[in-house]
Amino acid sequence: MAKKETFIKGTLIIAAATLVARLLGVFQRVPLEHMLGPVGNAAFATSQNVYLLILAVATAGIPSTLSKMVSEKYALNKVREAERIYYAALLFGLVSGIVVTVLLIIFAPWYANFAGQPEAAPAIRALAPALLLFPLLAMMRGYTQGRNMMQASGISQIVEQILRVVTAIALALILVNSGASQGYAAAGASFGGVFGSIGAFVVMVYYLRKLRKADREAGLRARSMGGQVVPLRDIFASIFTLSVPIVISMLAVPAVNMIDSTFTIPLLTPSLGEAQATYLYGILGQRGQSIAGIPPILAIALSTSLIPVISSAYAKRDMPHLQRQVTLAMRISVLSGMPLVLALSVGAFSVNGFIFSTMDGASIISMQTLATIFQISMMTSSSILIGLGKPYIAMISVSGGIILKLVMSFVLAPFLGIYGIIAATMIAFFVITYLNLRVLKKVVKFSVIGKRWPGFILATLAAGGTGYAVEYIGQQISLHTPVPDKLGLFFTAAFVSITVLVLFVVGLVIFRVIRNEELSGYPKAVQKLLRPLMRLQPSRASK
Repeated sequence: MAKKETFIKGTLIIAAATLVARLLGVFQRVPLEHMLGPVGNAAFATSQNVYLLILAVATAGIPSTLSKMVSEKYALNKVREAERIYYAALLFGLVSGIVVTVLLIIFAPWYANFAGQPEAAPAIRALAPALLLFPLLAMMRGYTQGRNMMQASGISQIVEQILRVVTAIALALILVNSGASQGYAAAGASFGGVFGSIGAFVVMVYYLRKLRKADREAGLRARSMGGQVVPLRDIFASIFTLSVPIVISMLAVPAVNMIDSTFTIPLLTPSLGEAQATYLYGILGQRGQSIAGIPPILAIALSTSLIPVISSAYAKRDMPHLQRQVTLAMRISVLSGMPLVLALSVGAFSVNGFIFSTMDGASIISMQTLATIFQISMMTSSSILIGLGKPYIAMISVSGGIILKLVMSFVLAPFLGIYGIIAATMIAFFVITYLNLRVLKKVVKFSVIGKRWPGFILATLAAGGTGYAVEYIGQQISLHTPVPDKLGLFFTAAFVSITVLVLFVVGLVIFRVIRNEELSGYPKAVQKLLRPLMRLQPSRASK
């Protein structure tokens, strides 16, 4: 029981840290969007997308694999083998960090020119030093997670984001006030990632020293049964065999964002001109990605806590329990993600106007946010496949989706412009989800909502339609009253969000999408929220 409680505690620590880190990442982009012009916003968004993709490839999914391998070796008291695996991972992190840093510095101007954003080269290069440390950080986090020291990863992530946000905003402000170009101001903001990596590295070193001290006091190495000295090449072969399909299956979002960074401006320039294409990509990459990054946070944090349970149930071939957990994971993701998607989509005008510097781009943000419902279901289904030991299936689905995104961007952009780029993303996420669920259905019989889709659709339409009406009324009141624009937009966004969230939850209860007899399967916090509302649900006898 204690082991289960420790595991749940660790999962919650990681989920909470991820939530805080992502919210800080969203917060960072708001003041930067105000300070940087269209060119600077596009350059900063491009540098972040390049950085995230390279970081994912450079670490190659090894942290997750390292965590699993270290945990298994320590459980068998094969400390010597576990430490050699960690040494091999650190060596890979050091080498990959040097290689990607050098390559990024050399090829940044070429890529920036290819993407139609020569001003982005300094911003991309400014992040290169951070890549010296981040692969090492990833290995350290994987090792400490394998040793069940979850707080090390969690606190290092939070420290990293705090330092990144503070220094990015400060450097950008200093450069803007000193008259630097938009490209170099964006580079200053990007350089904040270097300070973040240093802070995170210091935190991880502290926790590793603490762990080593605890090991010495416990005499862990003295009691070790040892184990043979495995050649490094064999360790690398084992790590890559396990990690490559995992990293590819988790590349969907950074790869899609990278495609947008690379091809949006070249695809839109022939019809709109370079200046307008750059401006629209700045909205897509800075504002749109910031707002669209909000709905997946809660859904992924909730569903992630169920993945280890799914893995355990599958290993024991406890199919009834597995069916319940897979159903619950998918259901929580959709039901918790949809109201946030709705609120931010129908309230995009007021949210955009309140947070950012101009009212432009609300329709882009609205459509981009709407696409995240498929992103949520895609990420959850991919995680479940990995939990079931089938990362190759997720890898194939994601690879096909990325290729489809690239092709559809070229097909749709000439006709629909920036909306064609977003539609291509939506199609890609939907197809990946469909392929994942198709395989999952063959492994375990489950249903997301089952025959309750009509009720779900009615709840969605009622909440979304009412929210849109509140948004329209709020706009009219703001236009015809002396209330300051920002204040009016804030209250409108708040009322829209509250209206959508409340009506959606009430609609789920009234239309029997969520049922009283199923409440015990939901997290306790959700049960407390829903139980009073169950009085609104029509009884079966009355139906």
